[in-house]
Amino acid sequence: MIRPIVPVEALLDELWLDLDELCRVGGVDAAWVHERVAAGLIAAQPLGPGDAWRFDAAALRRVRCMAQVERDFDAVPELAALVADLQDELARLRARLRALGLE
Repeated sequence: MIRPIVPVEALLDELWLDLDELCRVGGVDAAWVHERVAAGLIAAQPLGPGDAWRFDAAALRRVRCMAQVERDFDAVPELAALVADLQDELARLRARLRALGLE
């Protein structure tokens, strides 16, 4: 039986990470994540009562982008979040152009 090929992006969109996994894969520490979640710069889904969170693939992309901007440009977290927002918007607009056959 031949299995259909599933794009990696589709698999990643179903990915959920806990805080330790996000920190390991994103190259940041837990305190860094806690500060940005508390400031509303990174979305975290609560796992229930307490301080346990889970993060989706979009949060992982955002963490990687923000950490790189903060590190490379010595940027404050709010500026890094703005850059991540702009990159996401640019990706959405490019996808719309591709869907319309204009890119």
